[in-house]
Amino acid sequence: MRLTAVAAGLAGLSLLATACAGTGDAGAAPSGDATASAPATAEGRVAVSYPGGIAVLDADTLEVVDEFDSEEFTRLNAFGDGRTIAVTTSTGFQMLDTAEPALTDLVFDATTPGHVVIHHGKTVLFDDGTGTTTILDTDAFDGGYDTLPEGTTYTSDAAHHGVSIVLEDGTLVTTVGDDTGRTGAVALHPHDDHWDEAASSAECPGIHGEGTAEGEAVIFGCENGALLFDDGAFTKLTAPDTYGRMGNAFVSETSPIVVGDYKNDPDAEGYLLDAVALIDTAAKTYEVVALPDEVRYTFRDIARGPGDLAYILSTDGQIHVLAPETGDITDTYPVIGAWEGPAEWQDAHPAIKVNGDIAYVTEPAANSVHAVDLTTGEVLASVELDHTPNELAVAIG
Repeated sequence: MRLTAVAAGLAGLSLLATACAGTGDAGAAPSGDATASAPATAEGRVAVSYPGGIAVLDADTLEVVDEFDSEEFTRLNAFGDGRTIAVTTSTGFQMLDTAEPALTDLVFDATTPGHVVIHHGKTVLFDDGTGTTTILDTDAFDGGYDTLPEGTTYTSDAAHHGVSIVLEDGTLVTTVGDDTGRTGAVALHPHDDHWDEAASSAECPGIHGEGTAEGEAVIFGCENGALLFDDGAFTKLTAPDTYGRMGNAFVSETSPIVVGDYKNDPDAEGYLLDAVALIDTAAKTYEVVALPDEVRYTFRDIARGPGDLAYILSTDGQIHVLAPETGDITDTYPVIGAWEGPAEWQDAHPAIKVNGDIAYVTEPAANSVHAVDLTTGEVLASVELDHTPNELAVAIG
């Protein structure tokens, strides 16, 4: 492992308030020179998966704190408590304690573990293989990892690749589908031993992804637009193209504008995209903005950050800053080398995750991870790993 501090003049820059970064055993880290270019004030820790394992990194220096053996391909999801990462494996959602650190034996069983959604003190797991939603308190591990906490479950009528969210008033909003396809969503109110349907919509073919904007406006992507749930009702927002798929929503809970990835050619080869959907959940409008020729990205390459702006990690190796209100590119930060899109979506390719003002960026071609200050574009720290990074998650609270 080779760790380098970048831009020595950045020592005065600060990150976020520390939550768990100092609780692990730094002596367990692989050998190497570790130099921080900013005070140790980042929240949580960073987890990176690679073929056969997972590395936990210090959020400030990117020093490798520890590594754990795992499966050939795993997905990583923040649990929302500033410490825990849900690792999707062949047996379910396995809990990674990034503070200890330790890959625990605690697993929420799932035949096909899928989406993990955090909102208003609840963390919701979805098992695609059974259609089961598991609702947990986000602070369920505050007392430690001795036992698997109990949660509330709801099982849909048929298994499908789905997603669920629980709102502040307890309403469960979840997708509807079966082995032939996905059609829409339903809102359910909980009772002692059952769920009552409050609203539903079948106007979202291929429903996928979820995001919550300002005012608890929930958005789902469809193959012909998006589906909005707010004020207890669903509203279909139609794309300008007959096939206009939004598969992932990138949101800020302090902005009504959703930024979605967008694809209008069902026969297009590869996973690179060249446009974004901009959805105003307050005005209930849906707009598609074509990006400049040099900006191409995949589902891993958009994040929301400072100022409620969107940050797109493009194949030209730069982070392009997009203003959601206008769709304009307002700034560009060079970070990594130019790259090509993956042959399969699981293949390692650059990814971006944001923690406050800091973006963490993977560079698989260089086996590296970088920390970038999104307010200045400066690279604060970089690490070269012994493995090729693939999935990326930040243990944020």
